[in-house]
Order: sequence, then structure tokens, then C-alpha cells
Amino acid sequence: MCMEELKRRYPKKFATNLQRVFEQIHGGDRIFIGTGCGKPSFLVHELVAYAERNPKAFADAQVLHIWTMGVAPYVKPKFEMNFRHNAFFIGNNTREAVNEGLADYTPIFLSQVPHLFNRKIVPVDVALVQLSSPDDHGYMSLGISVDIVKSAVENADVVIAQINRHMPRVLGDSFIHIRDVDYVIPHDEELLEWTPTLGDETTEAIGKNIARLIEDGATIQVGYGRIPDAVVGHLENKRNLGVHTELLTDGVVKLIRDGVVTNTEKSIHRGKSVASFCMGSGQTYRYLHNNPEFEFRPIEYTNSPMVIAQNNKMTAINTALEIDLTGQATAESLGHQFYSGIGGQADFMRGAALSKGGKSIIALPSTAKDSGVSRIVPYLTEGAGVTLTRGDVHYVVTEYGTAYLHGKNIRERAVALISIAHPKFREQLLEEAKKYNLVYKDQILVEGKGGIYPAELEKYVRIKDGTQILMRPIKPADEDLLKELFYNLSNETIYKRFMGVKRYLPRQQLHELANVDYSKNMAIVAVLEREGREELVGVGRYGLDENTNSAEVAFVVQDDWQRRGVGSRLMEYLTLIAKRRGLYGFTADVLPENRAMLNLFEKMSDELEYNLEKELTDGVYHLRMHFK
Repeated sequence: MCMEELKRRYPKKFATNLQRVFEQIHGGDRIFIGTGCGKPSFLVHELVAYAERNPKAFADAQVLHIWTMGVAPYVKPKFEMNFRHNAFFIGNNTREAVNEGLADYTPIFLSQVPHLFNRKIVPVDVALVQLSSPDDHGYMSLGISVDIVKSAVENADVVIAQINRHMPRVLGDSFIHIRDVDYVIPHDEELLEWTPTLGDETTEAIGKNIARLIEDGATIQVGYGRIPDAVVGHLENKRNLGVHTELLTDGVVKLIRDGVVTNTEKSIHRGKSVASFCMGSGQTYRYLHNNPEFEFRPIEYTNSPMVIAQNNKMTAINTALEIDLTGQATAESLGHQFYSGIGGQADFMRGAALSKGGKSIIALPSTAKDSGVSRIVPYLTEGAGVTLTRGDVHYVVTEYGTAYLHGKNIRERAVALISIAHPKFREQLLEEAKKYNLVYKDQILVEGKGGIYPAELEKYVRIKDGTQILMRPIKPADEDLLKELFYNLSNETIYKRFMGVKRYLPRQQLHELANVDYSKNMAIVAVLEREGREELVGVGRYGLDENTNSAEVAFVVQDDWQRRGVGSRLMEYLTLIAKRRGLYGFTADVLPENRAMLNLFEKMSDELEYNLEKELTDGVYHLRMHFK
């Protein structure tokens, strides 16, 4: 249906005099404005100009918004009598006004905002929105901003729509018929675009660490900013990812274009990328136009934890400003200063936690203010809002590694989080943790460069029967896993490993076994991952002798996993690491009755290219392995 035909059919809806349109606004009205890059910039500009020309036309109008992009003139002090901004999520251009008391912030889960409109808890008197050109049936798409806009339009007494040919016709539950709009204002202008800040070495390291957690076939949700962009930039080797998110960005669209996202393994909406709004470039907006790959839905649907949980392997990736040693995180405020908002983070983190095989991930740089302060803190800054409780946070990722908190006690959480904090703050954090009895009084952590976890050494391997095992360096937080491994060993295995009877593993020894100076020594654990739980099936370690530039090597494998190739894999990997570091070889002491270990060293000598020497002294074989 062409515009001229619509004008003939609905002549009263096409306004040529905006002055008369804005005269529909009365004092105390609640004015809703479309979200983010979908904001009707022309209408906002004209509304503010109208208020400037007619300062007494209305007073105390409340401007409702999820996220303001571009200019926000209505928060200027000179319009204080006319407008009062009320943000459900605080943007850069309204943050100062909120914290100076010139604007308001309503903390709420984004999934719940439409219910405020529907139940008239927050009535909408006037809605200013931007729509696509009408189709042959008179339907217009909300385009890149469906989110809470659809419910605002459905509940508003007066709907003023800017029709813009640059707004893409996005498919899904995104259409409004012209008969449901009170005023139509045709005005073409380029849509607002979101250009993220370029990443740096820190965000790239975080992106790599998170990418290791994302499985093939997972359905992902990522937020906005440098870290989420870094994450999607490291997913190019993943297969058959799906998308169920509130915010669609250029990075995610690139994954779709490149065939990384296929949506073929999604549990619901198979074959579709589901989102609620988009912030990106003009190229992305054009790609969305009439594209059946995408389905945009209102935010009460996309952000419903019960809907999110229906996606198997749902992986939610969000950021935080600060996290304390018990696992409480804030993403909305810096102390008493409001920064952003609750948003949809809690919705997705909880939905992902309920998903079969799901993962909820919080990412943050280890420091802020040019490395002047730690983002991992003993307790949240006074006044900070707890966006995610201790029960919400599963994975925490910094540039120094990953801490898995789900099901962990406070002591384990504190140790894990300190180990991924910036090295210069770890000693201070450990002392604070001891002060508040969060960890053992004799808890140790390796300081300096030797304590920086080498995440790049994590890799997956398959053993003889095809089982996939994660090989990774040991972490300070592995103490309880080590203890579990020790007490599951048979007396015979313990005797062969420790060359004597050992009924008890002292805590101090556990500390020392789990805390490795990675710059000199190495311990690799073989980990079996089962639905969020890790089990150690084997450990291989070496300790450097700096006088000979060689290292003493030792292994232990769970009884049920012996003779299945775990020991061989550990030996292969430790040898590779040692060679890369320029070691001359290994030494080992083995009891004669430990034929399995002796056979392993003999068998691997050709494969790993080392010369093996054996000497039996005092009932113990002393082995020397010289790398070729």
C-alpha cells in the first residue's frame, strides 16, 4: 500500500502541523520514547523545539526510556519545568543528570518493564516511536527496536510515529498496523548507529578465555561493549552456534554472515536468530531488512528466564563493574554513583543457569582506572547495587583466567577469584580474605609472574576410548579436587606414587600441590567435565632443578582411568611444555613393582624423542630422560 493510498484512506492520521500534534501532550503526561538506535530523533528534536517555543504548553511531563542514544536535550536544566527523564537503563548522555538529581532511574529487570505498562503501574500517555514504511496491508515494522516499544505502543493513549524508509522491515512479532497509530509523520533520516570502542590487549585476552568456554552447538547471548565484541571475535572456529539475545550487534551478525551461527541445533526457534533490539551499523540494519533468518520479539519474551532456559547449552555472557570475593557482582553502580542499570543481565544469567548444559559467564577486566584499582574486591563498594547475587554467578573471567563458582563454598570462591585478580592486588586480597575468615589463615598463593595462570595451555584431547579430556594447568582453587582425587586412590596406587603408605594428605601439602610457580614448574591436570562439574582423573607435574636445567617428573592417575591413555597424554603434554621452555630433560624415581609407569617411560622414549637411562639403586629405579 503506497503512502498516497494510505493518506487517502487515513487522512486524519497524516499530520502536516507538528504543533497541533504536540498539543496533545498535557502537563504530567508520561511520554515514552523508542529505544537506542531506534529512537525517533526527528520527533524528539521537534518536541524539544516545541517546548522551547512554548515553555508553558505543558509541565512536569515524564520522559520514559530504556536507553537514550544520541542527544538527550530534555535533561538540560532549562527544560526542568517541562520534562523529567525516567530511565529504566542509564545511558552515557543521561548518567550525569541522574546522579545530579535532575533525572530519575527505575531499577527493574527489562523483562518486567512491559508488565508495568500493561498493568498501568506506569501508564503511557504518549508514545514517540519510529517505524518502517507500511507494507501492502498497512503494517509497519518496529524494525531494530521491538523490546519494550511494542508494549508501549499497545498501551499508549496517543501514538505518534515517525515513518522512516531507512528503518528496516524486521520480521517476527514486530508489526504495528497503521490503524493503531494516531499520528503518522513521514520523515526520512539515517538511523543512529552504535560504534563500539576498539578493544585492547586485556579485552582480547578475556575474549580468548571466554571463547574456550563456548561449546559447538551452544546458543549464545552477549551484551554490548568492548568485551562482548572481543568474545565474538574469537568464535570464528566454533560450529553451529545459535543466537537468543536481547541485543543484536554487528559482531553477532558477522558470525551469522560467516556461517558460524547457523541456529540448526537450537532447541526452540530452530533456524532463527532471536533478538529484541539491534544496535549496530547501517550495513547491519540493511542486512536485517526482510531477512527470514531473524525473528525480533518483545523483551518480555526474549528475556523470560523460562523461555531462555528452553535453549539447551544456553550461554549468557555479560559484564560487571565489580565483584567481591564471595561472588556478589554489581553491573549498575559504582558505589553511590548510578552507572547503567539492572538491564537484562539477571534474566539471561538465571535462564542460562536453568538451561540443560547452560553456562552463565561474567566477564570483567581485573582492574579499572588505568590499573589503579582492582575490580575484584573483598566486599562491594558501599552503596553499590547487587545486580547478581552469590547464587547467580557461575563463571567469572578476567584476562588472567577463569574462576568457576557454582556449587563452591566461600573459601573456594575467594581463592578462585584472587587467583584471577591482577597480580599486584593478590597479596592484598589474600590478606583481606584472611582478615574476614574467608580462607584458611595459612592459605598461600604464588606471587608475581609465577602466579599468573597460563590459560593458553588449556586444550582438549581424546584418550583411547574416545573420551574427551581437558588438559589444563592446575589452579589454586583445585585443592578440593586434588583432595577428592587422593582419597579415591587405592592403597596400591598411593604406595607406588608416594613410595610409601600415606593415609592422610595434610592441608599445607594440599596448598603446595595446588599452588605452582608456573614460571619454573608445571602441573597439568586431566579433567573430566560433566554438566558443570569437574573431576580430576589424573595429574602430571614437574619441578625444575635450575642447576641441571632438567626437571623431576611424576604422575598419578585414578585407578578406574589407568591403562586408558591418560598417563600417556599427560606425559606427552608435559614433555612438549618442557621442550618449549628449553629444558634438557626429565628425571624420575620409580619403584620396580610400578611396571605400568616404567613401561610408560620406555614406550614414550621413541615417540617423544628422548634417550632413557635406568639405574636401580636401593630398590628404586632412577630414570634420566635426555631430550633429543
